[in-house]
Amino acid sequence: MARRRTSLAGAGPVAGRVPPAARILVAGVGNMFLRDDGFGPEVARRLAADPAGVPAGGAAVRVVDYGIRGMHLAYDLLKPVDVLLLVDTVPAEGAAPGSLRVLQVRRGDLDPAAALDPHGMDPAAVLGRLRSLGGNLPRTYVVGCVPADLAEGIGLSDPVAAAVPQAMQTVKQLLAGQVPAG
Repeated sequence: MARRRTSLAGAGPVAGRVPPAARILVAGVGNMFLRDDGFGPEVARRLAADPAGVPAGGAAVRVVDYGIRGMHLAYDLLKPVDVLLLVDTVPAEGAAPGSLRVLQVRRGDLDPAAALDPHGMDPAAVLGRLRSLGGNLPRTYVVGCVPADLAEGIGLSDPVAAAVPQAMQTVKQLLAGQVPAG
C-alpha cells in the first residue's frame, strides 16, 4: 500500500483572491486506505457530484480525485492551470481533529530536490518538482483538514467526516473569489 506524507506545513495563510476567468484545478489528494487521509478524495468526489456545482464565475473549473496518483497530478499541472486548490489533510499545529485550515503555497515553501514517487502522493514533492518537469507552480491554495486517525482502514473519523461539507463550502468560497478567514 502506498503511504504518503503531507509536507506542506510551511505554507502560509491565504493572501489574495482567486482571479476571475482563470483555469482552476481542484485536486483531492490522499490515500483512502489510511482513514482520514481519504479526506481530499472524499471532498473532490462530493464536489464533482454536487448538483449545485462549483461556482465558476467565468473560470474553467475541473474537480479531480487524484488519490495517491502524484504523477498524474504532476502531468495535469503541465497543462495551463492558473489556480490549484489542493484538498488534503494538514498537520494539527495545535488544532483539533476536523479543524479546517486554508493555506497558500508559494515556490519558497517547496523543495525542488524532493523525490517524486511515481507510485505515491506527496503534494509538496509533486509541486516542488514541477519546474524540473517543464511546468510552473500556479497560484496554489490548500484547503486542509486536521486528521484524527491515519491508521490503515477505510472511512473517515467522525470529526473529519463532519468537516467535509464545510470544506466543500470553503472551496466554493475560494472559487467565488471570497477567501475565507483562517
